[in-house]
Amino acid sequence: METCIYCHHPLYQLNDGMVKCSACKKKYSPKKVTNILRMLERFCSDENALSASSSLNLSYATVLKHYQKFRYLAAEHCEMQYDTYRTLESQYEEYLYLEKSKRHRQSTIFDAHNFLTFGYGHQVYTLLMPSLGIYKQQFLEDNLETVYSREFSRFMRTTKIIKITESNNIIERFWYYFENFITAYKGVSDEFFPYYLKEAEFKFNTPEHNRFTVLKALYFKG
Repeated sequence: METCIYCHHPLYQLNDGMVKCSACKKKYSPKKVTNILRMLERFCSDENALSASSSLNLSYATVLKHYQKFRYLAAEHCEMQYDTYRTLESQYEEYLYLEKSKRHRQSTIFDAHNFLTFGYGHQVYTLLMPSLGIYKQQFLEDNLETVYSREFSRFMRTTKIIKITESNNIIERFWYYFENFITAYKGVSDEFFPYYLKEAEFKFNTPEHNRFTVLKALYFKG
């Protein structure tokens, strides 16, 4: 007998192709649940939404909507994990990310994303800082854009070697992972960047064979 995806109690079939749980009384479409699980599998294996929509024969809008939901859940999991480990001794470092296509143009220096990375054991935790864009108008009015650009470039060269006591540590490994991860998307809007950052954190911290189990449990929690 089939069991409920939410509470694992027996299901009974309805006339419209839906099923209903005998315990929690949830009603849902098994076909829809199957599609969600298939999308989740592809999300966990790093297949992008466009490719997944093609391989699953689903609309791109549908896959993209669910991928964003998975990112929310990944962020939720990261926060829960950090609550567990936050009392452990950790190291941290600040990271400024700017898309490679913008790094040689002075006018784009305020598009950088600034986040802290904490390393504790074999895990990392990221904390997004306020956007540098809030200072842009004042710098332009004061004719300090060139000065700031020069200091920004210097900071980008030196920031990765301070406040970290050993090389090739968990923080640096995450940065390399994040750069490769985010480049594949060829540009992420400021609105959604925090969730892509948390997706990278979740996937870095969670072995691929465990990602599906973790996110499935969060998606279908009672």
